[in-house]
Amino acid sequence: MKRRTHQVGADEAGPLLPLLARVLTVRADEARALVARGAVYVQGRRCRDEHAGVHAGQTLLVVLEEAGQSVLAPPPPAPPLRLLHEDAAVLAVDKPAGLTAQPTPGRAGDSLLDLVRAHLGREPGLVHRLDRETSGVTVFGKTSSATTALAAQFRDGRARKRYLAICGPALAERGRVDLPLSRDPTRPGRFRATRAANGVPAMTDWVRLHSAPDHALVALFPLTGRTHQLRAHLTALGAPICGDTRYGGEREVAGAPAGRCLLHAQALRLVHPDTGTPLLLEAPLPQDMQRVFDADGVTAPRGDF
Repeated sequence: MKRRTHQVGADEAGPLLPLLARVLTVRADEARALVARGAVYVQGRRCRDEHAGVHAGQTLLVVLEEAGQSVLAPPPPAPPLRLLHEDAAVLAVDKPAGLTAQPTPGRAGDSLLDLVRAHLGREPGLVHRLDRETSGVTVFGKTSSATTALAAQFRDGRARKRYLAICGPALAERGRVDLPLSRDPTRPGRFRATRAANGVPAMTDWVRLHSAPDHALVALFPLTGRTHQLRAHLTALGAPICGDTRYGGEREVAGAPAGRCLLHAQALRLVHPDTGTPLLLEAPLPQDMQRVFDADGVTAPRGDF
């Protein structure tokens, strides 16, 4: 991915648009298009205001290419927002694979947070996040009190989650893995599950739904919510998720390319922050995973858990 970082000097401070055009040596309309595309970050925060003031010493990051294509090319249409539940306090959506949960430096275009903001016409309360390639249930608070209450349920483990994954075949029928997680010093962006390092506690239960010669279908129940927890835990068990190339997952499954890390946040059980009643949110399997479940003759679990 091609991007450019620039630290603003004292003699360059001023409005974003002319500064950007000068630093990149591009026309004003091209600089304006970069800002509108969501490709410009000031101090790590996406900035879509071409008139915003930039101060001396601040860092500009500009994404120039993504997936080998200039971000000045016409952007692909934003995916439709798939609503699972909405009331006065809670909004739940089915996040598609490939969409970031929120704007991140180094990526252009809309995130799930941007789509929800456009739907509500105001800032939503981001409660939790899924990895870019992970699909499934994501919940937002629509009021500050609902956001606080929902976040507390995730923080203290009261929010219960069921994920479905297609992983390597070397997996027992059921079990629990409680290996601590820590950053892998030899592979940036990856976590390792091991007791040999000073990691954070992490615990996952699993139930194997089906076993095939080259893969297994599995339901995962994380009891903690660590970054890359399920990906690292399955790798430690010798059964990395298919398509998860960062963790060594197979690139093909059931005779076709995996295409992405085949992990889906299928169900979320929590307590409604206003009414105190149970709330079960479920997202249907995406097509890439449904194909494998159908080929194996397996029906994905549904309902309470």
